[in-house]
Amino acid sequence: MVTQIRRARLADHADLTRLDAATWSTTVTPAPTPEADAAFFDDRRRPDDVLVADVAGGGVAGYAIVGQVVPIPSHEHVLELRGLTVHPACQGRGVGRLLVEAAVEEARARGAEKLSLRVLGPNVAARKLYARCGFEVEGVLRAEFLLDGAYVDDVLMARRLAGV
Repeated sequence: MVTQIRRARLADHADLTRLDAATWSTTVTPAPTPEADAAFFDDRRRPDDVLVADVAGGGVAGYAIVGQVVPIPSHEHVLELRGLTVHPACQGRGVGRLLVEAAVEEARARGAEKLSLRVLGPNVAARKLYARCGFEVEGVLRAEFLLDGAYVDDVLMARRLAGV
């Protein structure tokens, strides 16, 4: 199914924006509904930080964002998987796992010793995927978000890559 995992290009803007719109829900993100005309790439989402999964015959199956969250020298050894999205038609076919593994390798290549992430408590499928990929729960922020009238936990997970 996936022919390659590659770094994003500015030309991917429209495909990635459509993918966000196709996958957005309060079960997977506390962020507001993406705007159709909003820029996908910005100061927090640079093409160099986005890994894209392409499918045979063309098209984007998903993406992962890896980046620095706390930009200070004492935190340089930690990167965060700041986003993982898989097109609904490609879910359950290993695309998410390939993207997580590519994110781990990207973090290692950048010299990170730890890759962290945040996932909403009700997003059981994502939590299971991350656990299968070697991530462990490091903490839970109880009732961190109010989504659709219900309080939702924010689960902090991480995978050690070396030394820490």
